[in-house]
Amino acid sequence: MARPRSFNEHEVLLQVMQIFWKHGYEATSLSDIMRETRLSKSSLYEAFGSKRELFLSAFEIYRQMRMRTLNGYLTSQPTAMASIKHFFSMILEHARNQERPFGCMSCNEAVELAPHDDEVHRLVERDFQGIEDALTAAIERGIMDGSVPAEKNARALARHMTVAHHGFMMMSRSRADIRRLEDTIEVILSLLS
Repeated sequence: MARPRSFNEHEVLLQVMQIFWKHGYEATSLSDIMRETRLSKSSLYEAFGSKRELFLSAFEIYRQMRMRTLNGYLTSQPTAMASIKHFFSMILEHARNQERPFGCMSCNEAVELAPHDDEVHRLVERDFQGIEDALTAAIERGIMDGSVPAEKNARALARHMTVAHHGFMMMSRSRADIRRLEDTIEVILSLLS
C-alpha cells in the first residue's frame, strides 16, 4: 500500500510554476525543482510524472489564475471602460514590480516552446484567445453601458489590446522604460473613446 503524500500537490505546483515562469522550461533542471520544492526525484515523478508533465500542470495553473485575475479586473469597476482602465493600470503596476520581472508565462512559452511543441502552442493560443474574448466582452459591455461608443468594433479592438498586452509583458520582463508603456496605454485607451 502506498504511503499518503506528505505534501500538498497544489502548493508544489504553485512553487514549480514560479520556477518555470522565472527561468523557462529549458533552463529549469529537475535539480532546481527538487531544491526549491525540497522533494525527491521519486516523489516528483510519482506525483506529477515527467518534467514535461509537471511543466504542463504548472502552466495550466498559471493560465487559470491569470484568467480569473483578468476577469476580476475587467468586471471590477462601475463601467466597462473604467474596468478596462483598471486592467491597464495593473499592467503598469506589474511592469513597475522589479522583484518579479518575469513577464507573462504564456508569452515566454510562446517564444521558447510553442514554435516546436504543438501542445504548448495550443495552450498558448487558448490563453491568447481567452484574453481576447474577455476584452471583447468588456468592450461590448462598455457599448451597452455607454462608456464605449456604439460604433466601435469590439473584436478588432480586443485583438489590438491583446497583442499590445503581450508586448507590454515582454517589455516588462526586459525592464523597459515605463514611459513607453504609459504612452502606449494612453493611445490604446484613446481608441475606446
